[in-house]
Amino acid sequence: MKVILLEDVKPHGKKGDVIEVSEGYARNMLLKKKLGVEATPKNLNDLKLQNQHSDKVAAEKLADAQAFAKEMSQWLVETGVKMGEGGRSFGSVSSKEIAQAIKDQYKKDVDKKKIVLEEPLRMPGTFEVKVKLHPEVTATLRVHVQEK
Repeated sequence: MKVILLEDVKPHGKKGDVIEVSEGYARNMLLKKKLGVEATPKNLNDLKLQNQHSDKVAAEKLADAQAFAKEMSQWLVETGVKMGEGGRSFGSVSSKEIAQAIKDQYKKDVDKKKIVLEEPLRMPGTFEVKVKLHPEVTATLRVHVQEK
């Protein structure tokens, strides 16, 4: 019997897969626990439409991320770090502070977890910071650190 999985079933497949299983397993396990539905022509057509919709949504998210990355590459975010005697800093600029500076200066929300700091920003100057907006899109943001 052919079944369309509604959820991941460990040994058989992932959500949306069409699998062939014995009729008893399908009726007593998959259909009863609502882990799958019978692969009728109507259900197969519904699955096809859902896949098309999810592909369209994924393409829109990718396009939005690319547009935002292009916009973000032109920004210069201003932030500061406290400096002591001899040019030594009291700490560093964190991704949380950069995210807050973006929100204050450009009115855009960027998750602090998406800001990738390869090394702490401890000295005054302009640095390039990577921001992962999408699994396929990484933007480069310029951050200007000045003395407080």
